[in-house]
Amino acid sequence: MSDTAVRPDANELLELQVAGMTCAACARRVERALNALDGVTATVNYATERAVVAGVPAADAARAVEAVRAAGYDAAPWERGDDEWSRRARTDRIASLRRRLIVAALLTIPLCDLTIVLALVPEWRFPFWEAACVALAVPIVFWAAAPFHRAALRHLRHRSFTMDTLVSLGITASFGWAVVTLAIGSDEPAYWLGYGMTPAGADSLYLDVAAAMTTFQLAGRYFETRSRRRAGDVLNALDRLAAVSVRVLRDGREVLVAPAELRAGEVFVVLPGETIAADGRVRAGLAAVDVSAMTGEPVPREVRPGDDVVGGTVSSDGRLEVVAERVGAHTQLAQMVALAEEAQQRKARIHALVDRVVAVFVPAVMALSAVVLAGWLLAGAAPRDAFGTAVTVLIIACPCALGLATPTALMVGVGRGAQLGILIKGHDALEASGRIDAVVFDKTGTLTTGIMRVDAVVARDGADAGAVLALAAAVERGSEHAIARAVVAHADETGAAQVAATDHRTLPGLGVRAVVGGREILVGGPGLLLDQGVEVPASLRAELDRRGAAGHTTVVVAAGATAQAVIALSDTVKPSAAPAVARLRSLGLRTILLTGDGPAAAAAVARAAGIDDVRSQVLPAAKAAAVERLRADGRRVAMVGDGINDAAALAAADLGIAVVDGTDVAMRAAGIIVVRDDLRAVVDAVELSRKTLSTIRGNLVWAFGYNLAAVPVAAAGLLNPLIAAATMSLSSVLVVTNSLRLRSFRARRRSAGLG
Repeated sequence: MSDTAVRPDANELLELQVAGMTCAACARRVERALNALDGVTATVNYATERAVVAGVPAADAARAVEAVRAAGYDAAPWERGDDEWSRRARTDRIASLRRRLIVAALLTIPLCDLTIVLALVPEWRFPFWEAACVALAVPIVFWAAAPFHRAALRHLRHRSFTMDTLVSLGITASFGWAVVTLAIGSDEPAYWLGYGMTPAGADSLYLDVAAAMTTFQLAGRYFETRSRRRAGDVLNALDRLAAVSVRVLRDGREVLVAPAELRAGEVFVVLPGETIAADGRVRAGLAAVDVSAMTGEPVPREVRPGDDVVGGTVSSDGRLEVVAERVGAHTQLAQMVALAEEAQQRKARIHALVDRVVAVFVPAVMALSAVVLAGWLLAGAAPRDAFGTAVTVLIIACPCALGLATPTALMVGVGRGAQLGILIKGHDALEASGRIDAVVFDKTGTLTTGIMRVDAVVARDGADAGAVLALAAAVERGSEHAIARAVVAHADETGAAQVAATDHRTLPGLGVRAVVGGREILVGGPGLLLDQGVEVPASLRAELDRRGAAGHTTVVVAAGATAQAVIALSDTVKPSAAPAVARLRSLGLRTILLTGDGPAAAAAVARAAGIDDVRSQVLPAAKAAAVERLRADGRRVAMVGDGINDAAALAAADLGIAVVDGTDVAMRAAGIIVVRDDLRAVVDAVELSRKTLSTIRGNLVWAFGYNLAAVPVAAAGLLNPLIAAATMSLSSVLVVTNSLRLRSFRARRRSAGLG
């Protein structure tokens, strides 16, 4: 299916967890098997190991599962929030690869020592030395390499070829030829070394080839599988935001039901601390709603009758009655899940260059090997020599270096990144980092600390600002509200007098009331003024307007029925924000601020950070759309965020980067995670990713170039198996050595002149 295909309604979809896929070609094979069913349209995501199937009722899931199994893989129905089957399958696969790799490596080391020394030095050979070498090779060839053999047989049954085919054939041919020639024996010299002939019996070196080939390929497969392990967790983390139950008003009573039973038009109740179960409109009640999970705003939003609320947000301090307007798959949260899933599927359909080339390279090498065998036999060569040359072609062409090119560079790059506080999750992130030309920043918690601070306390004429601050701190002390903590902290820092307050009362969605020194003190937002009939002097009204236009959050302190002062607060821009933006600009990248906050607050942060392009009042679902619009305009976009509200945008971008204090879902949605509390690490992440990608490309060029150059030489009979084995190993060593150069990566801050 094309990336732009219209997906059916989520209620009509069957989702399967698929196990056993080892490459993008496997995903395409499962997809073809499902699409062959009558009336079925399916897409398979290799990264998340899931299939989305339309046209099969959930009750008939067995039909789709059988189709997947008939294709040679395993599957099970998946329900949101239940990933136990796929998690267990991935864990078992990684554990199996780890065991096979350890056994193969432990047996390959002594086997290589024995075969090389005893093959070249006949005087050191002991009775039944050939049997000892074969005994060491048997567990490697038949148990450790079993995944390659099984995959090759599965592909052959479907008349297709992958790298597994050539690996399996190379291992089997090397082992088989070694056993046959060792059993037959020969008194003649074996192979030309360039300075002399090897002693008779040097065919045992083929065992070394089979063992080394298995170990190298297992190492590559193990590291690749580990890097893909958490690719699909974003969807589960988003799902965990949803309410697990909802209090519905039915016949005048509150009935606790599952969210799936809630219908549009019904009234449900939300108590303090509970999650709002659906999108709707407040019918009754006042509350401060924590919307940070959905919009990233650090200050709870005050809601009252007539205001809209969003599912997945939390009522902090009041009881609400809400009329459900959008439920189930139509809620904003469910749409965010769908956006993230669609973005993940788009990424999964990027087919690696290796898969495309191998699809042609493998059958070509197999055909060439058969042609070489036939050609040498027709030319009058001895069967032993003809078969030896054909096997040499398979050995020299076996893509060990090709299998190591990506995972080794990825392993070293990821390891170096971890030392620098950067986690790179996979090849998609590396590929995307090399192409991006625009970086989009979230505001709250990304460019800013997410912690409110007091910028100014402006008292009315005749009032003392310090005394009013002391009154406000007395009322707010003990509250966990972000604004309350900021007011109390500012009072303590400035040495304001500490006075006692009594009779505290929370005014849901408005503020706090208490008695200080016999006077009633009110502290709250501008909405408090209208609700309580507070008189506001002209000077303070002007201050409220001015501070609001500048992007500040404002709090009014009133004594009795008269406002005494305005406290202006703002979020703090991180000290590393401006240097990070400057470095990104020095790399030729465009920087953009994308936030749910108002224009004034967004512009103030953009000025402090040095960002020119500002897009404010963007809702969570619209953030992903804004990113997609940038991509549609030809931009290659990196999204930097920290909140759940950024998850869909992180997944929709070409490259998602989550910062250190990011929520669980943002981290899972991102391709790169910065775990260092310094935004300059974002630039380091981009530079390291580009360097790692460059290394991978260099490895692939070498691996392909080596195979293309060596195969004709081997076919001409100019390489003996000993040299073929040595050069095959040398190719792999060179790839690994090139990858290890990434350990010396250093961030180039001084060159940018930015400290």
